[in-house]
Formats: sequence, structure tokens, C-alpha cells
Amino acid sequence: MKFVIRLAFAGIAVGLVVLALKYAAYLVTGSVALYSDALESIVNVATATAAFLAVHLSAVPPDAKHPYGHHKVEYLSAVGEGILIGVAALAILRKAYFGYLDPQPVAAPVLGLAINGLASAINAIWCFVLFRYGRRFRSPALVADAKHLLTDVVTSAGVLVGVILTVLTGWSVLDSIVAAAVAVHILWWGWELMRQSIGGLMDEAVSNVMLAKIREAISKEAQGAIEAHDLRTRHAGRTTFIEFHLVVPGTMTVAESHGICDRVEAALKADLPEAVITIHVEPEEKAKLDGVPVV
Repeated sequence: MKFVIRLAFAGIAVGLVVLALKYAAYLVTGSVALYSDALESIVNVATATAAFLAVHLSAVPPDAKHPYGHHKVEYLSAVGEGILIGVAALAILRKAYFGYLDPQPVAAPVLGLAINGLASAINAIWCFVLFRYGRRFRSPALVADAKHLLTDVVTSAGVLVGVILTVLTGWSVLDSIVAAAVAVHILWWGWELMRQSIGGLMDEAVSNVMLAKIREAISKEAQGAIEAHDLRTRHAGRTTFIEFHLVVPGTMTVAESHGICDRVEAALKADLPEAVITIHVEPEEKAKLDGVPVV
């Protein structure tokens, strides 16, 4: 967990470096499109800071007021990032509108594009790092930050192409058109980010693929039981909550049923180390015959 916190903190430093480079590219060229790219980098710094705070707070152990932990703070962070992305997009649209009304030629395009390209390369590398470790450690905050950086990398590539076309064609208004397109793209990604995070806050169930794995593990490891039913799942940050009823023969001892539960929990945690599992043991007359059959 300490590694995830250090990674999130490093993201702030990377964001500041990229912001400085992209703003320098805008100052050199005066390009509205490069301005839009630089403005999005301000959001990168803000979202990296939010991700750091979220990862740090989510690591706080459960307490009397929060017995289930603080994992959902990461979803709140991701929702905040989505809002910041929307604000940045609106600011870019405003700049693009005025640039469209009064288009200006792009100055020193080669130097500006080189600086912006370096910043984009740094973002691309850091995006890969965040995706890799965010998924490995099941951190919504890091994954959300990586998705936003991926947006930045894609839009930066579009900006570079747009500025090159502006210079080659001499059509200065194209610079503002590219900036507006960047803003619309950012708005879409911001909406997607918020939609996914709100799903986590609303206790959305695991994916169908993961649910199938959970059912398979229960079916294979619950030998001696009759069935499992009322299976429910939800995500909370890195933690997956799994609960179900396990039906056992009425003559089975508590120790035997407990042994089955231990096997099932071990199998589930092999795939989901951060899982919190609740199993309610019931006698055979409680069987519903519509749950998870035991192999």
C-alpha cells in the first residue's frame, strides 16, 4: 500500500513537469490548440493531487465510525476529477471561441511542437505506469488518473496534428477548431469517468466475468455443502465485498461447516486478496435450488 501512496505522490511531480513544458509550448507559439493542451495539464496536477489524497485516506484502517473502511473515498476523488475535467473543457471552449473570432498565426511552430511532444511522451510513459500498478493494486484513484492521462496523450496527438496542418495550410482558424475538438473529447472522458465512479458509490456489482469466477470457486470448494444462494457482491475501492448463504446438511457439525467456509474463502481470496467475505450457514431445509450448485 505504501508503494501505491508513493506512486500517487510522484504523479503530482510528473503533472507539474508536464504542465510547465506544455505552457512553455503555448508561450512560444501562441497557439490556441496548445493552450487547450496546457490547460488540461492543470487538471492533471489537480487530479494527481486528488488521487494522492484518496489513496492515502483509503489506506486508513477501519474505525468505530467507519467499520467497513474508507475505500469509497477513491470514488469521490474520481467524481471530483470528472468535474474538474468538465470545467477545463468549458474554459478551452471559451478560448477557442475567441480564437475563432480573431485567429492568429502560430509562431515558432517547430520549437513549440518539440516541447509539447516531449511533454506528451512523459505523459504516455506515466500513463502506462499508472495503468499497470493501478490495476495490480485495484486502486480506482490510480486507474482514474491513468484514464485521464490517456485522454491527455490522445488529445495531445490530435493537437500536434492540428497545429502542423495549421502551419502547412496557413489557415489560422483551424487552430481554434482543433482546440474546440479537444474540449469536446475531454468532456466525453469526464462523463465516462464520473459514470463509472458513481457506479462504485452506488455499490455496483462486480463484472459478469468476475461473478462467474466467484461462482466457480464456490462451486468447486464447497464440497460437503448442498448449495449456495443469495450471492451478492459490490466494490469499494480495492475491496470486493462478497456475501452468500451456504446450505449444509442438518447433521453437519459446526466445525465441519466452518471448514467448508474456510476453503471457500481461501479460494476466493486467491483471486481477490482484498476481498471481505461473509458466509451465512443454513440447514438443508433452507435450500432454494436456484443458487450455486456444489460440484
